[in-house]
Amino acid sequence: MLYWIYTLWKDAQAQGADWAETFSFLRLLGYITLRAGLAATIAFALSLALGGRVIRKLISLKVGQPIRTAAEVHKLAELHGGKAGTPTMGGIMILGTVFIAVLLCADMTNPFVLVTLLVTLALGILGFLDDYKKIIEKSSDGVSGKTKLVWQATVGLGAALFLINNSLTSEYFFYSGGEVTEGTTEKVTSISFPLLTFVIPLGLLAIPFFMALLMGTSNAVNLTDGLDGLATGVTVTVAMAYAIICYLSGTQPAAEYLNIFFNPHLAELSILMMALVGAGLGFLWFNCHPAKVFMGDTGSLAIGGAIGMTAICAKQELLLVIIGGVFVMEAMSVILQVGSFKLRGKRIFAMSPIHHHFELRGWHENQVIIRFWVMSILLSLFGIALLKVI
Repeated sequence: MLYWIYTLWKDAQAQGADWAETFSFLRLLGYITLRAGLAATIAFALSLALGGRVIRKLISLKVGQPIRTAAEVHKLAELHGGKAGTPTMGGIMILGTVFIAVLLCADMTNPFVLVTLLVTLALGILGFLDDYKKIIEKSSDGVSGKTKLVWQATVGLGAALFLINNSLTSEYFFYSGGEVTEGTTEKVTSISFPLLTFVIPLGLLAIPFFMALLMGTSNAVNLTDGLDGLATGVTVTVAMAYAIICYLSGTQPAAEYLNIFFNPHLAELSILMMALVGAGLGFLWFNCHPAKVFMGDTGSLAIGGAIGMTAICAKQELLLVIIGGVFVMEAMSVILQVGSFKLRGKRIFAMSPIHHHFELRGWHENQVIIRFWVMSILLSLFGIALLKVI
């Protein structure tokens, strides 16, 4: 809406309308940095204003988080037993505030914003159905793994086809440094590597690559969401990093200086990422230890989709391994644990995901959370630093 107001003012100014001069301050709405800051502020303020009401409503609906039994998780049940009954599905707060903030502050005709928001909502719906099934059946199983993967793959396929076939998202300039100042045209199906100044065109292989990245990121955030505020805090740092990257990738002088992909429409996507930052901080107000509400799969699957899609749009997919290193570590710990048990009959960790391993090794829950947050901050800073090393 704010961008629409700006376009009205800009058109009126071009036509010499008297009121355009009177309201010349509206030109500020054309600045992406201002609207990104407003998006974060709006999402945060809405979270604080509505959070208590949402939590009370969830409690009245008896949507408590099912806690796994001692037979399933042994000692962990003792540590987390007090969390039984804490309302889940709090991810609707994150989704709702992000959607409102983006609607108010972003250019909703921007294809990058549109596709990322739709992917976020689509995976949020999957998470909602998963949480709902857990609550109804009073079980921690939820939607079957196969159904989740099919849903995520379908969403990823649709997003990939959209990016490839949309004229505004299908082509980028890539600044490789040296004597190249005008850039070379590259397709969205190309990928770049941190520390290197060349790209590799994937062609049609980009479609399964994008699908796998979305599925992996969505599930990795879901696995990280196991302690009060852990996934939320990491989300804030990763979203902040990608907000900066999107802005730089959508600004020609910055992209040329950094030798990264450039698309003039990318900067607008930083507004959505900053909305996620604000929503995450607002949700953390209620989700910090001891949590009054859990985001559930409604939030974690949607957040993973938003971050994964943004990495694809910004053409910094591989950098996500570093910036989202905590998410990667959590997912890899599960893969390694399962693989080791099936192949050798032995476990590597006391329990996976790895945050539970440290709990069972004597770290207090708050220690695990804060230390993982610190790791995420450092990894995000390191990832941003890798944008310019040559």
